[in-house]
Amino acid sequence: MIYRKIDSFLDAYYEKLNKKALLITGARQIGKTYSVREFAKRKFKHFVEINFIESPEAKKIFEGASNAEDVLLRLSSFVRNPVVPGSTLIFLDEVQECPEAVTLIKFLVQEGSYKYVLSGSLLGVELKDLRSEPVGYMDVKKMYPIDIEEFALSLGVSEDVIENLRQCYNHREPVDDFVHSRMMAMFRLYLVIGGMPAAVSTYLKTNNIKEVAAEHQAILNLYKRDIAKYDPQNKLYLNEIFDLIPSELNAKNKRFIMKSLNQNMKFSRYENSFLWLKDAGVALPTYNVEEPRTPLLLAKQRNLFKLFLCDTGLLTSQFGSGVYLQMLQGDNAINFGSVYENVAAQEFVAHGYNLYYFNSKKQGELDFVIEDGNGKVLPIEIKSGKDYDRHNALSNVMKTKEYALSEAFVFCNDNIKIVNKTIYYPIYMLMFLQIPELEDVVFPFDMTGLK
Repeated sequence: MIYRKIDSFLDAYYEKLNKKALLITGARQIGKTYSVREFAKRKFKHFVEINFIESPEAKKIFEGASNAEDVLLRLSSFVRNPVVPGSTLIFLDEVQECPEAVTLIKFLVQEGSYKYVLSGSLLGVELKDLRSEPVGYMDVKKMYPIDIEEFALSLGVSEDVIENLRQCYNHREPVDDFVHSRMMAMFRLYLVIGGMPAAVSTYLKTNNIKEVAAEHQAILNLYKRDIAKYDPQNKLYLNEIFDLIPSELNAKNKRFIMKSLNQNMKFSRYENSFLWLKDAGVALPTYNVEEPRTPLLLAKQRNLFKLFLCDTGLLTSQFGSGVYLQMLQGDNAINFGSVYENVAAQEFVAHGYNLYYFNSKKQGELDFVIEDGNGKVLPIEIKSGKDYDRHNALSNVMKTKEYALSEAFVFCNDNIKIVNKTIYYPIYMLMFLQIPELEDVVFPFDMTGLK
């Protein structure tokens, strides 16, 4: 059984007697539809599902409808399952194919007889459609591929072990050596399998890496077909960029270089293609900042970036089958730096962080810099080899007084240790780096003298 955090989110969302609809977005093949179906089994007596790709004729339910009554009358005549007020979840899937459904959801929610979940792949979703989302009547939840913690629990790692690791992370105490070695083996498996549910499910059923690779290839082919379908004018550029991600990540500085595409082409010509891949959830751009100071957004350089893939399994599958065994065995002769960094980018995005890195000629390059949720910048290095304690750029930045950096993290293959202001964590502990939840801030304003 595959463990997904979205399951508990969905349960909590509707247990609060939430009167809003929920739109779940994310890339293709990350498990959105499956999670909604399982949620319906747990919580509702009746379930109605409409997929606008599989049933394009269903768009007529919403076309020209002026109110909720029109929609519900058409919907009840279209579907076979009973639509019972008060006990039915209505699931509208692939809504990017029917923007009218998003527009009319306000009236359906106001009518109040049913609960609604919408889902859409960001491949092909035009942002203007989502910008007109009915504020106050629909929330948006982004979903991502299976992360490290979900993968571990899906394999059968116990919640007690995860909690013990979490305590080690929080208290910065070394993990038991045996547990650490087994978790490192789990992480190496994650590098190969990745977080696409079809790939993880295939591995759990067969333990056959060849069959997992076939799932990866099928998903890559699907992405390319979507590129051709949804952006026919720019599909050549999009395909070029998509195909270049693995090789650019293996380049010395991992930065995406325009001349890899065209010697004479400027970034402005390709910018929309990069944004399209980002909004599709397929690519994860990590932007350079001029200096590691808050707010990082103001120091962002939009034409200098690394481009990671949304899933490490899809990335490693493009390296060829020959590297699988080397990864699983932890062969130190192979440089897995780009794959480790790709996993880090996945985790950070899934945990709500914006992706940045820092590079300067004088101080060197930091793999990532993030804002820790407390108004501070946290520099992070990702190390795949034995020389994880060699990080000149990190040392240079930490010595720069004007940056006032209180600590730095290095995620590597070794156990937890602290050296001065640098904390070394095992690479699998990326799963615990989370933005702190916002606490209530009660601030009554003193109206003395103003009344």
